[in-house]
Amino acid sequence: MNRPVVTLGEAMIRLSPSGRASLEQSDLWEVYVGGAEANFAVALARLGMHVQWISKVTRNPLGKKIVGKIREHGVDVSKVIWTDEGRVGIFFAEPGPLPESWMILYDRKGSAMSHVNPEEVDWESVRNARLIHLTGITPALSEGCLKVVERAISEAKKGGALVSFDTNYRAKLWSAEEALAILARLLQGVDLLIASLRDIQALFKGGEDGEVEARKLYSQFRPRVVVVTLGEKGALAYDGERVYQREAYPTQVIDRIGRGDAFDAGFVYGYLTGDIDKGLMYGNALAALAQTRPGDLCWFSQDEIHGLIQGTFRRISR
Repeated sequence: MNRPVVTLGEAMIRLSPSGRASLEQSDLWEVYVGGAEANFAVALARLGMHVQWISKVTRNPLGKKIVGKIREHGVDVSKVIWTDEGRVGIFFAEPGPLPESWMILYDRKGSAMSHVNPEEVDWESVRNARLIHLTGITPALSEGCLKVVERAISEAKKGGALVSFDTNYRAKLWSAEEALAILARLLQGVDLLIASLRDIQALFKGGEDGEVEARKLYSQFRPRVVVVTLGEKGALAYDGERVYQREAYPTQVIDRIGRGDAFDAGFVYGYLTGDIDKGLMYGNALAALAQTRPGDLCWFSQDEIHGLIQGTFRRISR
């Protein structure tokens, strides 16, 4: 129980126009820290779990801002690889006219993390983990990142750690064909396979029925659990015997970026402290709350999650 949850990936600086202005229109910018694995780490640490985030970061004010912000939430950043080379990745997020529509522009080429290699990582931390969480973003960044993810899965298995993997497909980083060729190999070694129905449709040419697609993925990769997120319809999971499903919690959408990472953290927390059904309950709750505040990181606590689940969340707090 004292073994940490470890995650490995890149964090970046996010710039968003103030208010709901467009990138072209705005003269004022809001600055956030974000990245799938870092978002996951922060959300899980705020639930009280020991979480360690591993990355490679440029030793400059932007890199220090990223690491400091992640540390602020209780995440262990002691295994971050610091470098004087490369750069900090940046991305721009523009809210669209609809709550679900956002445009993302990346400026991350040549980032420090994209130059990581397996020899730089402290693999003892991964072997000592209770679970390691990975996503399909990291292997898309470079050949070195792919090798690090492959090694991470191997080292986790050596130490008896569970492997959680979110496909997290990014069409701006690689094609569906490229992603599928790599992910089909990586997913053979995972215990918790998480994918949005949208990712399944893009990568595996799946249909509209989440349960059918979960069964297909389970048959192909044989993880302990397949989890399929369904957007506003919630999420479901299949463990080879039973289908579990939980509806989404309705909340106001302010900023949807990082919502999937919050779901992953909630599911992992619920699964490790309970079972699959608790994982779906916490995943949906944390995802719902995450989209109600600006920025990628999830700032919610156990009490607030319990309030949403129990229907008592801040009706009027005086």
